[in-house]
Amino acid sequence: MILRASSGFAALAALCLSGTALAGNADAGDRSSRGGEESRSGVAVNPYIEASQILVAQFSPEDDVVTYTQLAAGVDASISGRNNGGSISLRYERNIGYGDNIRSSDTLSGIARGYATIVPRVLTVEAGALAARTRVDGNGSASLNPIGGSDATSRIYSAYAGPNLHTSAGEAEINANYRIGYTRVETPGASFATSGSAPLDIFDDSVVQAANFHIATRPGEPLPVGLGIGGGWMREDISNFDQRVHDAHVRADVTVPVSHSLAVVGGIGYEDVEVSSRDALLDSSGFPVAGPDGRIVTDKASARRIAYDVSGLIWDVGVVWRPSRRTTLEASVGRRYDSATYYGSFDWAPTSRSRLGISVYDAIAGFGGQLNNTLANLPTQFSATRNSLTGDLGGCVASSEGNSCLAGAFGSIRSATFRSRGIAASYSASLGRMNAGVGAGYDRRRFIAAPGTVLAAANGVVDENYWVAFYLDGELGPGAGFSANTYANWLKSGFNNTGDVLAIGASAAYRRRLTGNLSARAALAIDHIDSTLSVDDVTAASALLGLRYDF
Repeated sequence: MILRASSGFAALAALCLSGTALAGNADAGDRSSRGGEESRSGVAVNPYIEASQILVAQFSPEDDVVTYTQLAAGVDASISGRNNGGSISLRYERNIGYGDNIRSSDTLSGIARGYATIVPRVLTVEAGALAARTRVDGNGSASLNPIGGSDATSRIYSAYAGPNLHTSAGEAEINANYRIGYTRVETPGASFATSGSAPLDIFDDSVVQAANFHIATRPGEPLPVGLGIGGGWMREDISNFDQRVHDAHVRADVTVPVSHSLAVVGGIGYEDVEVSSRDALLDSSGFPVAGPDGRIVTDKASARRIAYDVSGLIWDVGVVWRPSRRTTLEASVGRRYDSATYYGSFDWAPTSRSRLGISVYDAIAGFGGQLNNTLANLPTQFSATRNSLTGDLGGCVASSEGNSCLAGAFGSIRSATFRSRGIAASYSASLGRMNAGVGAGYDRRRFIAAPGTVLAAANGVVDENYWVAFYLDGELGPGAGFSANTYANWLKSGFNNTGDVLAIGASAAYRRRLTGNLSARAALAIDHIDSTLSVDDVTAASALLGLRYDF
């Protein structure tokens, strides 16, 4: 079983539930984590090159038409076997603009996740990576669908790797893992100034580490109930203001079977959580100093200040329901972070070609920690969904395994640490020659900042992000096919003078094989951004004509 390290208590609870699975369904967790390699195996590598001409017509706030040439090269690959599995989609683009209205640019985008077995059924190593282009607005909102040529685009990179151990000692199962990850945001003009407000500081980069262990017996082996003990540790170091998130906990748990498919689970333990930071470097007038990249400079000589410090008893109680290999429900309620907490998951595969996944989460982290954790929880077998016109990654990947969306991890890329609570759901299905999927979710971030620092105004402020993403692709007879994507993101910001942002759009493409591996492509897209920061909304339509060669 591949154990996915996660920041916070919810991940350990999932570890405990997996480690104390009901005896009648012990392999359910193993099957999903291995990515279904026993049902399909092989290696597929599909490199390609593209040459396209793109036209972008902006209707508001002013009429404007620009054209550019897009040259792209990429590869989509996957491996699925008994001991190894993974998927990757990597694409490089060179956009050559014409005239003064659009600048030439280079973009690297991609997503990958996989694992390799070191010792069969005992030790594996897993890793993942993400490179994406996003749009950043004046209130810190981030969307995976930037309008072509926008000055508000940024680039986000995230990667992680670590080992997973699964073994036993007598009748006790032992699970442990470690993960280290890195996330970076590159944003030209990182500080956005809004009328009557201070500059907005954007997340720069962070390193996150997480480790978990759990030792448990199954119900009936040897006692009527399952007993376990475990612990975990997470630390994220954020470069902005030298912020640090530290979370360590230990807990004991019990699994009480009610029937062959239902069990009541509970746990109690101790947790210590601390968030701290330094202040900004001030000039002679008392104003924060901005660095060459536009971000506020940290005063390394300033004392570390505590923004959040909670320690004490934690507990949870819940149920695990596994009526079959295709259905798993885990739901718990308890106390954590000195307040009530709720988390859980539901995974249902009504057929071998469709799957529904729902997760409820609660954790403290920075932007990098949350994105890194979301990446680590993606399936290992997937096909990347991309904007039919720009080639940018969509909010979800096409997969028949678990939760397959990333969109909820974006929303806001402010540098302050936050407590994130929310829900994410995804459904995917293969219908003959067509594949379809939809993802939706809600993410609520309550920011945490130390008093007396530049970030103090962010303390307790809440940002709410609602998102939805849909994709559809299929074949239209021999040598022809289509794809379509839609998205919507609505960020409600609690910060003064920043407003809300609604971003919606859709794209569709048609492809036709001309000869051999050469095909022609045509695509249309429309995007709209409604921001209360601006008097005028932004609306643009795009069209593409191009050629693609698959090797």
